[in-house]
Amino acid sequence: MSEIAQPAEGFSYSRAFFEDLVDAALAQARKLGATDAGAEASEGCGLSVSVRKGALENIEHNRDKSLGVTVYAGQRRGNASTSDFAPDAIERTVQAAYDIARFTAEDPAAGLPDEAGIAREYPELDLFHPWPVTADEATQIALACEHAAFATDPRITNSEGASVSAQQSHFFAAHTHGFRGGYASSRHTLSVAPIAGSGQHMQRDYWFSSMRNARDLAAPEAVGRYAAERALSRLNARKIPTTECPVLFESSLAAGLMGSFVQAVSGGALYRKSSFLTDSLGKPVFPEHIDLHEDPFIRGGKGSSPFDDEGVRVAARDVVFRGCVQGYFLSTYSARKLGMSTTGNAGGSHNLSLTSRLTRPGDDLTEMLRKLGTGLFVIELMGQGVNMVTGDYSRGACGFWVENGAIAYPVQEITIAGNLRQMFAGIRAVGADAYTYGAKTTGSILIDRMMVGGS
Repeated sequence: MSEIAQPAEGFSYSRAFFEDLVDAALAQARKLGATDAGAEASEGCGLSVSVRKGALENIEHNRDKSLGVTVYAGQRRGNASTSDFAPDAIERTVQAAYDIARFTAEDPAAGLPDEAGIAREYPELDLFHPWPVTADEATQIALACEHAAFATDPRITNSEGASVSAQQSHFFAAHTHGFRGGYASSRHTLSVAPIAGSGQHMQRDYWFSSMRNARDLAAPEAVGRYAAERALSRLNARKIPTTECPVLFESSLAAGLMGSFVQAVSGGALYRKSSFLTDSLGKPVFPEHIDLHEDPFIRGGKGSSPFDDEGVRVAARDVVFRGCVQGYFLSTYSARKLGMSTTGNAGGSHNLSLTSRLTRPGDDLTEMLRKLGTGLFVIELMGQGVNMVTGDYSRGACGFWVENGAIAYPVQEITIAGNLRQMFAGIRAVGADAYTYGAKTTGSILIDRMMVGGS
């Protein structure tokens, strides 16, 4: 094997070492008689620091490594992994995967992706920006963020703390259908959770900034102030009577609605018939003004990838066009179960953006509240009350009651309920206040009617 020399910044292992490691695993699988095999070597490392009320609470350094092996004996599949990179450990791991495959029932859908779909050339997407921040420097950033929250208003009386995290990883993967590839990536985060008020009238909120490049993070003072303002805005919240009304989802929460759609049209849910959107391909699910686009190739994007987890080519596409579903999210296995072709989504979706053809540049949050008129503006959801089989939706919520297009007062201890099929069809408007949460981008979303359970 190659030396572990000249690894990328902050790593212990080089790309060349990982290539040799993977090749050794594949060679051992062939030697045992496997019909096909795949392997992936990876390493991750990082620093996390947390503070609370002006004092350091925790410093954590993490470093992990892994070699995962998948072996096929015909249409029998076995998996095994190890964190030991010694030659004898690799042999034992491959043997374990092969033994599992030999004694596993045949699965007609099992197997590597077809060679025709393998990514053999792919772009560099600017995903790796190591942040050589020290524990002392990270502590000072977190303290500045929390201090800014406390300095915003004397009513900020407590804090759940502030944290800074700098994480990076790299991998190399290959399989016997011709794929060879890997890349490094990074993700850095700053967050704070201040508490406003006292006694029985305390309110908590939080805010964060998460980027691949630390230079793109929001200033710690800005994050602290905004989190404090959110907490302060929730003071003196009250209950409201049960009612049916329009509901506006803040943009950061609207991404969760997109996530529910993705889950409903993903291969596993579809072939198991455990989705309320089974057989929705080509059918209207959203109003005609709604589009949903996927683009894996956004440079520096949080959901960008030059290929999927199986080494299959990815492509930009319209998932929803004029309200109609144009494609599912399929891996090789789920596609075979459905009698379809993989969409290059093994491992999930890539940089989704939901837009409305009715949205105008001036449709900021103020304008979206005006469109809401009288109803509920939601800024926090609680619980996991989503039934993906039926689409029934019920979540605890906090937010603001809006009258005549203006916020009247904060509300708490309420429940919003509906059915995702009707909620998707009832999207009246999408704001121009676009926000990227993870790999999903959308503005605030206004739904025409939902049940709001209160006092």
